Amino acid sequence: MFELLHRHIEKRTHLTPEEFTRCTGFFAPRTVRKRQFLLQAGDVCRHLAFVNNGCLRVYTVDQRGDEHIIQFAIADWWASDLHSYLSGRPATYSIDALQDTDVLLLERSARDKLFESVPPMERFFRLLQEANYIATHKRIDASLSASAEERYLTFLATYPALVEQISRTRSHHTSASRRNHSAGSGKSWHRRSKGRCCVD
Repeated sequence: MFELLHRHIEKRTHLTPEEFTRCTGFFAPRTVRKRQFLLQAGDVCRHLAFVNNGCLRVYTVDQRGDEHIIQFAIADWWASDLHSYLSGRPATYSIDALQDTDVLLLERSARDKLFESVPPMERFFRLLQEANYIATHKRIDASLSASAEERYLTFLATYPALVEQISRTRSHHTSASRRNHSAGSGKSWHRRSKGRCCVD
């Protein structure tokens, strides 16, 4: 359950076996079912989510009801509305699962206690946020200077595992939709927030 998290942490800082054992006690494992919300815009984001397997989608919805994808998070990635998580203010983003997804959740209060119990983890999260800051600004620069085709090619080259995961998910959904249509359901599948449940 925690092997991937261990490898992920070791990329940026080293923990002794005893430190990592203490670290795991602050994470809560959960399964987010396909189309289930981990976070809805307007709620306060209470978790950082580390993806063990599956795929989460972080997005916002504009006034016309159009969805705008902010991030996909596959295995070995994090997903959250960081501003809401740190400030306690309502979230701007929604997070849901494109397929059944196993995550490790870290609450804000648990994170603070984690830093006290395992000091190297504070450095780990600082380095993680620095990397995220750099990646965000690169994406902003690209959106201002590169063409849509150039941005797409850069995305393919930078995140090949993500592209492959999303392609498999879409292929599976397309196959399932065709089977349902062949069975005579006669209904199209649409993404709706109404009626979907949330992870507490």
